[in-house]
Amino acid sequence: MTVTCTPRVNKTLIAAAVAAAFAGGALNAAAQEDITLRMAYDADPVSLDIHEQLSGGIMQLSHLLFDPLVRWDQSLNFEPRLASDWEQIDDTTMRMSLREGVTFHSGNPFTAKDVVWTIERLKQSPDYKAIFAPIERAEIVDEHTVEIHTTKPYPLLLNLATYIFPMDSRFYSGSAPDGDPKDEIVKNGNSYASSNVSGTGPFTVTERQQGVRTEFARNADYWDESSPGNVDNLVLTPISENATRVAALLSGDVDFIAPVPPNDLERVRQSDDAKLVTMSGTRIIMLHMNQQRVEAFEDPRVRKAFAYAVNQKGIADRLMKGFATPAAQMSPEGYVGHVDSLNPRYDVARAKELMADAGYADGFDITMMAPNNRYVNDAKIAQAVAAMLARINVDVDLKTLPKAQYWGEFDDRAADMMLIGWHADTEDSANFHEYLTACPDADTGAGQYNAGNYCNPELDKLVKEANQEIDLEKRAAMLQQVEQTLYDDAAFVPLHWQDLAWASAPSAQIEPVLNVMNFPYLGDLVVNADAE
Repeated sequence: MTVTCTPRVNKTLIAAAVAAAFAGGALNAAAQEDITLRMAYDADPVSLDIHEQLSGGIMQLSHLLFDPLVRWDQSLNFEPRLASDWEQIDDTTMRMSLREGVTFHSGNPFTAKDVVWTIERLKQSPDYKAIFAPIERAEIVDEHTVEIHTTKPYPLLLNLATYIFPMDSRFYSGSAPDGDPKDEIVKNGNSYASSNVSGTGPFTVTERQQGVRTEFARNADYWDESSPGNVDNLVLTPISENATRVAALLSGDVDFIAPVPPNDLERVRQSDDAKLVTMSGTRIIMLHMNQQRVEAFEDPRVRKAFAYAVNQKGIADRLMKGFATPAAQMSPEGYVGHVDSLNPRYDVARAKELMADAGYADGFDITMMAPNNRYVNDAKIAQAVAAMLARINVDVDLKTLPKAQYWGEFDDRAADMMLIGWHADTEDSANFHEYLTACPDADTGAGQYNAGNYCNPELDKLVKEANQEIDLEKRAAMLQQVEQTLYDDAAFVPLHWQDLAWASAPSAQIEPVLNVMNFPYLGDLVVNADAE
């Protein structure tokens, strides 16, 4: 299989840049004492402040520089990390015992104060406060014990704990040189926390050029002596072009890449110079229709017409090469809210009927925005959808942007339709609604990523009730009702659940550190330094 290249890309210049970025430090160089892993992701984390944005890139960074209280293992069970033990004291109180002898990168000791401080900061973050709303408060019991109190019984508290990465409260306290608070959270801007970091994690940042290169060194004082990880240094370089990223791996210029594009899966699989790991994914890729920008989107007939006009199976088969599952809802199979009877409803004739019924037989013009380096084939997907909408006389002015620029536009709701992917932060159906379709509320953080401005207060109420329901069968029925209602309302245009693919040099034992959340635990990565 030949590599598919994007037009108008100077591949000679890109190849030179990649070679320069990774010059020296080959993974298998026997002469080197240290082991360096050279990574190429499709995009760079937008910030070093792990509370600035709730995204996959930030979560991947969090597991490098920090440790959570607990984390998921590959079987989606809870694994103790900075919380060594926990118990439910009563319906609304969980007591957690914290690991002793842990220090931050700054040298400050890790204590219960840091956990309480971090939870309070999470509750102030625009991106996180919605999912942390059930937590009323956290309090110090003693230096290494905290109690987390919820306002009402909440069945997902341990799920939330996987998103609590204690920060160094002393390091982030006080004023920065510019006079601003060190702990301020600035979306898509400059802050002390966005460029300075002190965590407990397996790596520290030694050099960072935003969007160009980030270097990490092993934390010599890392607390987890049982970790098998033997990588001393990481070099992360974003390579947005799929073909160039794959070529860099196969030529030996890099040692680990993600994602592997569908067009190149077989080529990587057959290569003796690389190994491929794939998993079924749970990240929904979808499009919002902004009802505040386009009057027609207030009419459910128009929204349904858009849903009928889009061929999800065609996108999954042709653009994603079968490396995706067509979707008609947010919850993938296996999630409690998944409704088996919901199927994609591609039918152009029906779409035209609905447009005519709504008074838009001649269509209308809209703008659309999508990233071009965040999700697999994101720009091509948006282009395909634009072509499909043309069949119902909708003229789409499409603009695609690099991830770093796109999120600011998304926050501003800068287009009539906007593409987003979402992996449920709590591995639970309710999280999709809380962020993607709940009535937007800046105070609570609900609907933080609802670029369609869809609003159904009854559904918001139902999700809140589900999040307090400890009878799991009743809770599942409530969340399935949510999915059914969103489908009936055509609240958004679902596309597919994106599968996952990573590839590495043969000497990197990546299988044990990968997971369905796409948060590789690279602190535990083992590299066979003697491999040829």
